[in-house]
Amino acid sequence: MNKLTFPLILSLLLCISCRKTTSDNYFWSAENSPEKIGKLVTDNLLQRPDYMMYNSGNTLGIHYAEACTGFGITRFAALLGDTITLKRISDRYIKSISESLVNTANHVDVNVYGILPFELYKQTHEKVFLDEALYLANSQWDSLLPNGICSQARYWVDDIWMIVSLQVQAYRITGDTNYLERAALVTEIYLKKLQQPNGLFYHGEEAPFFWGRGNGWAAAGMAELLSELPENNVHYLAISEGYRMMMLSLLNYQTKEGMWRQLIDNENSWPETSSTAMFGYAITIGVKKGLLDEKVFTKAYQKAWLALAGYVNAEGKLADICVGTGKSKDKEYYLNRPKVTGDLHGQAPLVWFAFSLLNNY
Repeated sequence: MNKLTFPLILSLLLCISCRKTTSDNYFWSAENSPEKIGKLVTDNLLQRPDYMMYNSGNTLGIHYAEACTGFGITRFAALLGDTITLKRISDRYIKSISESLVNTANHVDVNVYGILPFELYKQTHEKVFLDEALYLANSQWDSLLPNGICSQARYWVDDIWMIVSLQVQAYRITGDTNYLERAALVTEIYLKKLQQPNGLFYHGEEAPFFWGRGNGWAAAGMAELLSELPENNVHYLAISEGYRMMMLSLLNYQTKEGMWRQLIDNENSWPETSSTAMFGYAITIGVKKGLLDEKVFTKAYQKAWLALAGYVNAEGKLADICVGTGKSKDKEYYLNRPKVTGDLHGQAPLVWFAFSLLNNY
């Protein structure tokens, strides 16, 4: 063996060893990795020239689906140490402040926008983001119902994200436990009103169906809350039990490919991607935070990610997303909702899921 051959062979062996060690840590390939897909989703949002707006009656603001996507991308970019993307995402939304874009702050669907400026403040320390976020979190609590929760509560299952995530973000940034208590109180009341014996949630009190994305909002909201709520909190036991009951129930309804359906318990219903991403996100957090048994749940979130990756095109757009959906007493209404591609209702939880898979918590 000449003097050049041995170092060359050694170098090759070390490269192969490094590649093997890295890939063995993950269940995905380079083509369907959370980092690659998360970056595609990021680029897709930042290439959109306009904001997605919410305009319904006297309620106006940047749409919650865009807020949730921007929130996810901000966390994702920070996790990767991607300062260029953080600058781009900050510039996109500071423009909405400099141009005095209206947010009526009178409905869960526009107040929840605050989760984004809270996260942007965390990463950039721009006080203008903190001021905007605090206003939205505090104004959500301007008026209360007799049971002590905000009057923005509609008793739609979606609210477990729309209210809870905002108050949890306020707690994360300020350290004020009053925000965390608000989130916990809302969650326990919604559990009592909407969670059914099978662990799943009705869309609303007059909408007795287990709509996929509605349940996804609940799953994600509870996972966010339990990531912060101390075990000695008076609401912790009820919330953690409700969360685990839901997660166990979801295992029974996941398809063999790894998806969940538009109506979770209806085998004739189509596989729906936004709910699958939300459930995958909630389960991943549960496993990594020690809330769920990894031996029981790890395969579920792995299957979900691999299935979802097959629905993402080269432009980073997720397919088979249910369009925005109000509550209904008619089962056919849910079964016949249109599917769309690239809608931010699906882009948002896809990047959340990517973030949770890469994050060590």
